[in-house]
Amino acid sequence: MIDTIIQKDQEFLIFLNNLGSEQWDGFWLTITNQFSWTPLFIFIFYLIFKQFGLRKGVFALLFITILIAFSDQFTNLIKNTTQRIRPCNVEELRAYLRTFSYRPRGYSFWSGHASLSTTITVFLILLLRKYYKGMFLLILFPLFFGYSRMYLGVHFPIDVFSGYTSGLLFGVLFYKLYRLLENRIFVKF
Repeated sequence: MIDTIIQKDQEFLIFLNNLGSEQWDGFWLTITNQFSWTPLFIFIFYLIFKQFGLRKGVFALLFITILIAFSDQFTNLIKNTTQRIRPCNVEELRAYLRTFSYRPRGYSFWSGHASLSTTITVFLILLLRKYYKGMFLLILFPLFFGYSRMYLGVHFPIDVFSGYTSGLLFGVLFYKLYRLLENRIFVKF
């Protein structure tokens, strides 16, 4: 059963990866780079401070920093425990995948890009949805980010899907924790 799932995962990756073309490679290499999203992050920080003011804004950013650290470290724990080799580094798959100069080391399961971007996105949507109607559009961030990982052949589809799933769970849990702490801290003032 597991072997069948792994085989289908590899086949689906090969299919998705081979949908790409050279004219789109630069776009997806840009999308997969976290720093390319800096304008979006700055805009989100602006919305947070605009809505919550300085004290609650700083509290929200500190909380997001903790959320990022937790998601990143938990992902590293999972990766180092499962030790699944990235598809771009699997010798038997290289002949079937489009190749790029971008070939990260480390392990594949689960996608840190998918997990972290989904965690942050879910948290931010829950935090800001009643103030800004278009917040649901943020879901495009992890969708593009996660797809870029398969396009580049650095993650299997199960890696990305698992990252999305963990990100959804972490985003909701951290939002509930945020509300609990916010009520305890700011009710006193």
